[in-house]
Amino acid sequence: MSQALQAQCQTLLQQLDTQIIGQSHLTERMLITLLCAGHLLVEGPPGLAKTRAIKTLAQMIEGDYHRIQFTPDLLPSDITGTEIYRQETGQFELQKGPIFQNLVLADEINRAPAKVQSALLEAMAEEQVTVGKHTLALEKLFMVMATQNPIEQEGTYPLPEAQLDRFLMHVRIDYPDREAERAILTLTENEARDDVEAPALPHLDQADLFAARQAVLDVHLNDNLKTYIIELVMATRQPQNYDATLASYIDYGVSPRATLALARTARAHAWLRGQDYVSPDNIQAVVHDIFRHRLLLSFEAEAANQTPDSVVNALLERVPVV
Repeated sequence: MSQALQAQCQTLLQQLDTQIIGQSHLTERMLITLLCAGHLLVEGPPGLAKTRAIKTLAQMIEGDYHRIQFTPDLLPSDITGTEIYRQETGQFELQKGPIFQNLVLADEINRAPAKVQSALLEAMAEEQVTVGKHTLALEKLFMVMATQNPIEQEGTYPLPEAQLDRFLMHVRIDYPDREAERAILTLTENEARDDVEAPALPHLDQADLFAARQAVLDVHLNDNLKTYIIELVMATRQPQNYDATLASYIDYGVSPRATLALARTARAHAWLRGQDYVSPDNIQAVVHDIFRHRLLLSFEAEAANQTPDSVVNALLERVPVV
């Protein structure tokens, strides 16, 4: 059963890459996040098919999809819903908001004020929404993919660390190369022709997706690699034990959620490659996406042109595999 699910998910990922060209890192992280029942923060310039990616994924997994464009004048009720007075009945009726979908794209999340971000935080953290006197559970299959535009920061509200920590992974994407750009041009031209049929996409129903999540949890992670994960986490909190210069770069290390996320995403990364065990390579492949938004760097790090990714690279060089 697990091998059949692996093959299904691998096919799904391959087909997703044919529709989202040049962004294989994004598509794989989307699927890993879905398999780990988490949420994804994506940062990249506009026009890189982020909306298309999650919309296509929703079509492949028997899921509803809704895009929310975050703006400074957005209200929490625009996301969660509100109570509408029905004159014919003389009663208030709850009208659910777009958060009650399986996959939600929170586009340019940092353009919305704190109240709106906190409404989304409750949904992500508690898997429920409060509207007036009503507290409603969200769908069992629920994933938020939020985007940020790194180019224009004027008029934005940076996400607080508490909300950033709620995202399982933080993925950074960049422009495609020449070959991918040509393939994108060809694909969009073909889609614009009326005589070109839409490709038949693979389909993974929700029951199989939940079974795949259980199969990911069954991937073996030995004690030595659990120790390796913990040492990587502790190195962000006690960097002075490894390097004095590195210690001056880190103000705050990652939270315990990073430990849990690193273990689970490493399992999913291994499972998607047909493995039934986790190797150090799987951990090292996902650690940047897990630590990137949880590390708080110091002024000295900024002055030295250090980034969370460069600090994680330094940690990987200094923390030995057990």
